[in-house]
Amino acid sequence: MIQALIFDFDGLILDTEISAFQSWQEIYQEYDKELPLEMWATCIGSGLDTFDPHGYLEELIEESIPRHSLAERRLKRHLELIESQVALPGVETYIEDAHRLGLKIAVASSSPRSWVVDHLTRLGLRDAFDAMKFGDEVVHRKPHPELYLSALDLLGARPEQAIALEDSPNGVRAAQNAGIFCVAVPNPITGQLPLDHADLRLTSLASLPLKQLIQKVDAGIQASSLEA
Repeated sequence: MIQALIFDFDGLILDTEISAFQSWQEIYQEYDKELPLEMWATCIGSGLDTFDPHGYLEELIEESIPRHSLAERRLKRHLELIESQVALPGVETYIEDAHRLGLKIAVASSSPRSWVVDHLTRLGLRDAFDAMKFGDEVVHRKPHPELYLSALDLLGARPEQAIALEDSPNGVRAAQNAGIFCVAVPNPITGQLPLDHADLRLTSLASLPLKQLIQKVDAGIQASSLEA
């Protein structure tokens, strides 16, 4: 029986992916360069430990850049783009339904605690979760399973008792590497990336009620190519 639900944050609860990519693209365009999505995709779900956008830009222009000032300006632009955004469709309903069904819920994000908690507080969702685990609290980020295994420990649940909700290929791999059934719910950015390895793919959390999702998983339906 499913007893726990584990949410990714960036791109799953709040669409920070478009603004993150756009804010970096704007920096690159100042130097008459483009940041290919396939390069940026390597860090989606994992964090900037897996891809250095400053270093890649320096490679393209063959000179150094003012990293600190660019990073500050890029972050300011990123925040401007997302400050008015609300939780993605279906997120709040899933949280409410999870509470109603008696499930424990957690966040497992490669982002730092301060980033996620600040946004969850703005969204009014900070106290909705039983546990949280973040990239600055583990040794290995996604696609390594450590974040998910840590979240399971905090919830007191086994892998087969949980469902993970993810938007990126790295996130899906992390959940599956932890032995958890993983549902991919891509946003406009991650929807362009390969997600065929997910156990189930939804266009939105609003497209399939949580109770029906649990019934599918409990029944042992493995539908990696199904799109609701």
